[in-house]
Amino acid sequence: MNGYQRITAAFQGKHPDTTPIMLHNFMMAAHEAGLTMEAFRNDPREMARAFIEAVEKYEYDGIMIDVDTVTLAGAAGVPISSPVDQPSVAIGSRLKTLEEVRDLEPVDIRQYRGVQVWLEATSILSKHFRNDILIRGNCDQSPFTLASLIRGMEPWMLDLADENQHELVHRLLEYCTSLTLQFIRLMAETGAHMTSNGDSTAGPELISPTMFRTFALPYEQKIVQCSHELRMPYVLHICGNTSRIIDDMLETESDGLELDYRTDATSARDKMKNRAVFVGNIDPSGVLALGTPALVEERTRELLTVFIDNPRFVLNAGCAIPPMTPPENLRTMIHTARSF
Repeated sequence: MNGYQRITAAFQGKHPDTTPIMLHNFMMAAHEAGLTMEAFRNDPREMARAFIEAVEKYEYDGIMIDVDTVTLAGAAGVPISSPVDQPSVAIGSRLKTLEEVRDLEPVDIRQYRGVQVWLEATSILSKHFRNDILIRGNCDQSPFTLASLIRGMEPWMLDLADENQHELVHRLLEYCTSLTLQFIRLMAETGAHMTSNGDSTAGPELISPTMFRTFALPYEQKIVQCSHELRMPYVLHICGNTSRIIDDMLETESDGLELDYRTDATSARDKMKNRAVFVGNIDPSGVLALGTPALVEERTRELLTVFIDNPRFVLNAGCAIPPMTPPENLRTMIHTARSF
């Protein structure tokens, strides 16, 4: 089997010939390709080169194409800071008051340079690897997290707590959904095999499960439905310990859940059963970046053992792999999986 076939088998509930591996390694790929993050996010050919060289070096099965967590926010007019050697970050909000959501104009995200680069790099990689390596076109943020960037985190949390503001809250979420849906549809045109989004601020470390069901879940469902209408599997990622909302995340109908290392793998496996693929969840910092090869092997074997009889599993880190991760540690994780 090749990489595309291994990951596809996992999503079909079939046993592949060896553990499928998909890496969230955009920062490490850029670093090892000799690129600053500034060069990486501004040149689609260089971005594609970084991923191609990473696949050639580590021989993994699926590329998750990621750039930062604020591209859609930038397209929506949120002030963005783009450090030379760090991913871009939001440095302000788009709305001073929630009332201003009434005046938000539609946005064509195709006009935003960050989106153009992201899509062009995905197209290059799709043409290069065809059906040998699976291409997962990440589409930045889900509506709830995008809304938190457009509004600003602290005001957004206060808006959620004020029932009098909920009509406008949902209006902002609908606006954000329109942007995320655009990205999903554009990604489908690149040749990518799969789509995904992050919804980092929707986890139970920031909002209650009840709030998740009210303000995040309905909009995540719309994104998943769109991806499925385009005949593309979909993966949802939420940061932190998501054990309390696994059942709710499954209600999105996502084909895979990419879970943070703080989520207990055994508990998640039992809840997910035959409903979704578990993607993850080695600790990217404490184990991969800062641990020894022996620790990497130990934690990888522990995770593989949890899924020894379950084909719905794709090995990955629990979140983005730091750029200075020792190559030997990444090789150890991959070798352990290949020989398990």
